[in-house]
Amino acid sequence: MQENKGGRSEAAAIKKAFAKNLYHNIGKPFMAATPEDFFNALAYTVRSLLLDKFIHSVETYLKKETRVVAYFSAEFLEGPHLVNNMLNLGVVEQVREAMEMLGLDVDTLVNLEVEPGLGNGGLGRLAACYLDSLATLRIPAIGYGLRYEHGMFEQRIEDGWQVEYSDNWLHFGNPWELYRPERTFRVRYGGFTEHYTDAAGNFRVRWRPGMEVKGVPHDTPILGYRVNNCVLLRLWRAEATKGFDFQDFNQGDFYGAVESKVQAENITKVLYPNDQSQAGKRLRLEQQYFLVSCALQDLIHMHVHMKGLDLAELHKSIAAQLNDTHPSLAIVELMRLLVDEHHMGWDRSWTIVRSIFSYTNHTLLPEALEKWPVSLFQGLLPRHYEILCEINRRFLDQVRVRFPLDDERVARMSLIEEGPEKYVRMANLACVGSSHINGVARLHTQLLKKLVLKDFHRYWPDRIINITNGVTPRRWIGVANPGLTALITEAIGEGWLGDLDRLKKLEPFAEDAAFRDKWCQVKRRHKEEVAALARERFDIILDPDSLFDVQVKRIHEYKRQHLNVLHVISLYLRLKNDLASVKTPRTVIFGGKAAPGYFMAKLIIKLITSVARVINADPDIQDRLKVIFRPNYNVKIGQIIYPMADLSEQISLAGMEASGTGNMKFAMNGALTIGTLDGANVEIREAVGRENFFLFGLTAPEVQARKESGYRPLDLYRDNEHLRQVLDLIENGYFSRGDRSLFKPLVDNLKYDDPYLLLADFQDYVDCQRRVATVFRDRQEWLKKSIRTVARMSRFSSDRAVREYCRKIWRVEPVEVVMGG
Repeated sequence: MQENKGGRSEAAAIKKAFAKNLYHNIGKPFMAATPEDFFNALAYTVRSLLLDKFIHSVETYLKKETRVVAYFSAEFLEGPHLVNNMLNLGVVEQVREAMEMLGLDVDTLVNLEVEPGLGNGGLGRLAACYLDSLATLRIPAIGYGLRYEHGMFEQRIEDGWQVEYSDNWLHFGNPWELYRPERTFRVRYGGFTEHYTDAAGNFRVRWRPGMEVKGVPHDTPILGYRVNNCVLLRLWRAEATKGFDFQDFNQGDFYGAVESKVQAENITKVLYPNDQSQAGKRLRLEQQYFLVSCALQDLIHMHVHMKGLDLAELHKSIAAQLNDTHPSLAIVELMRLLVDEHHMGWDRSWTIVRSIFSYTNHTLLPEALEKWPVSLFQGLLPRHYEILCEINRRFLDQVRVRFPLDDERVARMSLIEEGPEKYVRMANLACVGSSHINGVARLHTQLLKKLVLKDFHRYWPDRIINITNGVTPRRWIGVANPGLTALITEAIGEGWLGDLDRLKKLEPFAEDAAFRDKWCQVKRRHKEEVAALARERFDIILDPDSLFDVQVKRIHEYKRQHLNVLHVISLYLRLKNDLASVKTPRTVIFGGKAAPGYFMAKLIIKLITSVARVINADPDIQDRLKVIFRPNYNVKIGQIIYPMADLSEQISLAGMEASGTGNMKFAMNGALTIGTLDGANVEIREAVGRENFFLFGLTAPEVQARKESGYRPLDLYRDNEHLRQVLDLIENGYFSRGDRSLFKPLVDNLKYDDPYLLLADFQDYVDCQRRVATVFRDRQEWLKKSIRTVARMSRFSSDRAVREYCRKIWRVEPVEVVMGG
């Protein structure tokens, strides 16, 4: 009874604060307010509860001489903040009650929140999960990124094609961020360097830049789950040092008057500008340097001026993680700051740098290991190129001592790739300048050692370690799936969202028929909601009792969305030939963005939408098969899709996916996985049990052997009649209104090249999908597998991953934040 009184009292306080925020911060009376006004008033209300904990966290971390984690990432795909903050604060029901008192619906307000356009996919989502876990585990941390004004892009489907539009996520403002103009730093580009000797006879370099911009921070507090600790997400926005040239304006040069403003603001205008042009490459490099320069100046300021510590001890107070190669320039920039700006000796500076940085590799694709033309790099960052060359010279001298007369090895390990056009290798820089290199799944790390980074592994046998990715259960179960959260809590008690190991207590409930029925009802409610949305938005009737078969992720050939499409066409042909041959109705759902300049990925989207158009309109198959492409896939849509999925498609070619995190989110929400032994699939299969995972396809060693033996996909096409029928249907224009040329590039690629071995895995995939359909018809057995899968997913919490980083790499300890302390 006392708890209810407390809850009502807190709800009343929230109601009062909401009214105050609407009046004082939004500036509107209740009757004149729009739904967006109500959302913002609620966001400010929740933010005020958050800020008390945030300020205490900052005070605590500044007082203690503790090591702080600095997480450098080009992306932070946080997703909507409102519900996540309500959950972590423990005020979900109180807020709901307060809004009901005012006649407002919380769910309606929550849906108004615009997702921050600060990431593209798994890389940014992982960074967001790690911030959540750092806060929950009470680890002092700062996430450093860029405040992209327009995000990546809004994806729309027009005539079946992806079309990119501006992502205006800041149109209504961002109530969660705190503008910090007093913490501005200057960032320089271009120009030239001058070498001189100072009064003490020391060699010095002075950089004379050609352009200078300001970096202005925007702070977002990230609260841990049911703790007082917050970490900081600090995003930098570029501004001109002089936003308006009055002299140019007076002389009639109106464009020239604002030219420097436009040039500066372009740096943080868009996430991942298309780098097919030289201008696009330059802008990407400008972005990467802008991020690391602002962040490092900020860290030095905090260490020296706010904490009053010696700069020579910087490595004792900061552990910096490079999330992929994008922030690798931090290694060179910190050397420049220490050597040029603070006149520290080279060897001492290099020891500090190597002690601070660690590097997470996220790819096995050679083309994804960033390289910059030396001409571009040197022109934009002349001093950094000199420092990079000196790092390279000293490093290669050591390599030659270790491996004498091995010029090929020296060339492979060099930070500069020689050739008609020279390139700076950012992955090599990250390896040389970091104390640790980590892969993100066991298989991925093994392949890094064996293939991509084999020379560095042989040179430093202990430097490359594995830390398998994880995802936060707060966002991906607690927020995304409140029905499942409540059911699990009813079964095993409170606390498991902060300690996922407790999920193991769920496993015995797989044998409880009444519990399975409740589990089924939770899943079906989500499927019914998606079916209602599909009918409303796409005018498609979906059967909630059908198998919801889902593949949502970035569109890429190695992720093999087109293998999924080939199976869909295979099912369609079976249905056309004999309706009774397909006993399990299936709804196949795709989602994901293709990079703007990636033609084949865009063509895959066109194929998906074209196949969907034909199948969904065909009366012969009687709703046995439906296909949907959900445009503009993001975190908000993911929170709808993961809970409703029955089957999770994780079908990348073995040896290509670093880890994947969607595979973890699906499994945490009770979807069973069909997949190859790729990335984290290997470990997920071990965890959930082989009997609860639908395995198909070549293994990574088999893929390598097949390629080395001379893979001939055309032979597979000729020998497999069903495969031939599927590809011929595409090639003959059946899905393209008779246009035989539209999908010819894709079909020809599969028949004559097939770099990702779709045809080699096709039949095994089709056969595996038949096993899926058979098992799904035994609903009780499927539900048992679903419950066991969730019960066994604890190791894939980002909390476990962050604990491993703390222990193996960062050497940081939790710091308790005491309110009022």
